[in-house]
Amino acid sequence: QVQLVESGGGSVQAGGSLRLSCAVSGATLATGSYCLGWFRQAPALERELLATLSTAGGLTYVTDGVKGRFTISQDAVKNSVHLQMNNLKPEDTAMYYCAALAAGMGRSTDYCKAQFDRRSDTAHWGQGTQVTVSS
Repeated sequence: QVQLVESGGGSVQAGGSLRLSCAVSGATLATGSYCLGWFRQAPALERELLATLSTAGGLTYVTDGVKGRFTISQDAVKNSVHLQMNNLKPEDTAMYYCAALAAGMGRSTDYCKAQFDRRSDTAHWGQGTQVTVSS
């Protein structure tokens, strides 16, 4: 059974940085073919996809709203995925979640985004980690 556990959230002032981690168990990211994603959800708002990574091809996607500030990466040794967040803004305050989907090899940067758009209900999800950015 695939399980995901996020960590690294917290409170930070605007302009600061945080690095979120998502430890994956029950699946080996280095040898499997998965789409990994980071999402966030603020109160009263819909869940928002931030970034994806294809473990088979290594291609990444970052949504325009956080491009240039957020970076997704994989740690094959620790079987985890990270989200580096720089220049944080108060509007980044939300609960952040990671997710994993078994998928084929992505041949385009938006392959995993399309997979999550279609099959997020079949993804494995973590419990979330809170990020609070103060002005």
